[in-house]
Amino acid sequence: MRKVTGVVVGLLLAAGAAPALAWEPTKPVEIVVAAGAGGASDQMARMMQAAIQKNGLMKAPVVVSLKGGASGAEALMYMKSSDGDANKVLIAYSLIYMLPLSAKIPFNWRDLTPVAVVAMDQFVLWDNAAGPKSLKDFIAAAKASASPFKMGGTGSKREDHVLTIFMEKKTGAKFSYLPYKSGGEAATQLVGNHTEANVNNPSENLEVWRAGQVRALCVFDKERISYTTKVTETQSWNDIPTCKEEGLDVQYLMLRAMFLPGKVSQEQQAFYVDLFQKISQTPEYRDYMEKQALKPIFLKGQEMLKFLEEDDALNKSLMTEAGFAAP
Repeated sequence: MRKVTGVVVGLLLAAGAAPALAWEPTKPVEIVVAAGAGGASDQMARMMQAAIQKNGLMKAPVVVSLKGGASGAEALMYMKSSDGDANKVLIAYSLIYMLPLSAKIPFNWRDLTPVAVVAMDQFVLWDNAAGPKSLKDFIAAAKASASPFKMGGTGSKREDHVLTIFMEKKTGAKFSYLPYKSGGEAATQLVGNHTEANVNNPSENLEVWRAGQVRALCVFDKERISYTTKVTETQSWNDIPTCKEEGLDVQYLMLRAMFLPGKVSQEQQAFYVDLFQKISQTPEYRDYMEKQALKPIFLKGQEMLKFLEEDDALNKSLMTEAGFAAP
């Protein structure tokens, strides 16, 4: 009997060590996307929506809200004006650093409440399947062209545009950067031969790559994408060489992070930290990371804040060197 009692007491103590969260939403939670339909942020938001619903991680329903107006400024200002509203959560990326620098909008990521960094995004240089077959041939063709090669991307003076500028500086080739509303639209324009290339992240060109309509020339990272399962008939993500391997030493990684509005309570912040940590352990998250070739990561608390400060400084230096920081 004493053994049984001891077990019961132990279970009660264990339960007491992990008390129920003090707050949870009672009305719909809005995942705010600072981009248009079909882009990587939209896709990730819908994966999270599905993971929450399929795994019963929250009682309240989840809606995805696309606010890509003014190159994403609509979403940032919407979040800034929502102080204290813990039913809105932003899926953020490098826009939070770059747009305030280039457009001088009155926004700072420190206005919001950090929740977690949930992934890192790599970028790939893509051309049309009918175009040059290697980075070397692509650069040679761009240099020989009578007019600048058209480079599609998402948003002017942002990560796609910065990568394009640094490609020009490193190679001497000339590119005409064309911003579109989303990575999905940039992919469509490349397939239709309206552009010669784009620097979409893997998820945005996945389907057209699988269909054999575009070619992956190189990845802008110090190491190859880790996933080795074949995506096309002949290639896995890991088969794409790094740009450095191909002679172009340009690297860039982009955060995928969740933020609440400012002035929410610690209990509300804690609920969402717990929620997104649970999402990161679901089959939906793991499958999405591999299919979209994202780097899985989970940073919270002081570790997240340290990362944000360092990433902010890095992006500011890149924007300044590219000439995109407004005076």
